[in-house]
Amino acid sequence: MRVLRPIAILTAFLFVGVTARAGDMATLNILGFSPDGAIFAFEEYGVQDGSGFPYANRYYIDTAADRFLPSTPVRVHIQDGQATVEEARADAKDQAESVISDENLTEGFRAGWNAVTELSAEPHRMMVNPRPIMPPLDETLEFRLEELSLQYPENCRDLGERIFGFRLLRIGTSGGEQTGIVHEDKRVPSSRGCPLGYSIAGIQTYHPRGEPAVFAVIIAVRRFGFEGPDHRFMAVTGRL
Repeated sequence: MRVLRPIAILTAFLFVGVTARAGDMATLNILGFSPDGAIFAFEEYGVQDGSGFPYANRYYIDTAADRFLPSTPVRVHIQDGQATVEEARADAKDQAESVISDENLTEGFRAGWNAVTELSAEPHRMMVNPRPIMPPLDETLEFRLEELSLQYPENCRDLGERIFGFRLLRIGTSGGEQTGIVHEDKRVPSSRGCPLGYSIAGIQTYHPRGEPAVFAVIIAVRRFGFEGPDHRFMAVTGRL
């Protein structure tokens, strides 16, 4: 027991040291698409590193224009250590009811997914079949992400870190479709924090009846945090 006790104390000390410097990884929840595919929505939530306060953010995107709907995103950050994540989520949901109700959204199809903890996946490339039909009826859907060193927000200048934007490419298919730029940052918006890097987290598709099929590429944003790198999410949308 006299030998084990110092080891146990040292182990506990190391464990505290590791967790004390951990950034927070937001949990992602796909809310889905409007029936006509015109809107894509998702939420992210968690407990902020450093403060321990719960947060919940909801994003509603015009899929054709790839931009936020008016009065969105909805962001809730409860500055109360006794508050819960579920309270923050419920508050954000209530505030977003005027945009579109969750009951009017359909999830679509998760064609591809890589958790930010996945180490064997290609972080900057994803190729999928858009629908769960075998043999496939659709052309392969492929995206590649390129990180860009750009001018960044003033509040990121003194961090001593390289801050990045990104370019997202849709890769041409064997059917003759040309490779094209889906999204390209000209600057890093301050709402994104201070991004240290990006990865493709997933591809969500939806084929509404009588309307153009749409996609949402989920991008994981690794950004500067209080105790370590934080992870948040964003989406780039378009038509198939």
